[in-house]
Amino acid sequence: MYVIAGLGNPTAKYEKTRHNVGFDVIDLLAKKYNVNVTGQKHKGLYGTGIIGGERVMLLKPQTFMNLSGDSIAAFLNFYKMDAKKELIVIYDDINLAPGKLRIRMKGSAGGHNGMKNIIARIGTEEFMRIRVGIGEKPQGWDLADYVTSRFTREERLEVEQAMELAADAAVLMVDGKAEEAMNRYNGK
Repeated sequence: MYVIAGLGNPTAKYEKTRHNVGFDVIDLLAKKYNVNVTGQKHKGLYGTGIIGGERVMLLKPQTFMNLSGDSIAAFLNFYKMDAKKELIVIYDDINLAPGKLRIRMKGSAGGHNGMKNIIARIGTEEFMRIRVGIGEKPQGWDLADYVTSRFTREERLEVEQAMELAADAAVLMVDGKAEEAMNRYNGK
């Protein structure tokens, strides 16, 4: 089984904001594969289904971004899962232009507080991740205000295309084709 966790902030206030692209990708996967993400457990909303012949749990931690690791670690521990082989995290990245993707098998948090918390809670940097570019913070903006802002119309179109590609990449990764996902989608 795989856990595909999309990062974001709960409540309607944060829907469709830059910080919530992880949640948006989970919603795309849920719709495409008919997975009902309404179960509540371990501080998260989740649903299970089959993607690419594999059992998959789609997860949206409800702890707010900076404590995402609490929910993810609880799921991994409860189901006795190996983060290195069975966890995929999808999240926003201000160091990538809107709509660009970066897929990695491991790595640091890169300054992302949600990822810092996940790494601290699960005790490893070795897990698959898909970063979706949301663009660099404009000069003079507070970072928290920027990541919780909404995209411009043009940016939203680019990001929606990237979210579709991120969902496709996650499917490849579940199918054991992470290298192919990186080759196909990095920089796209």
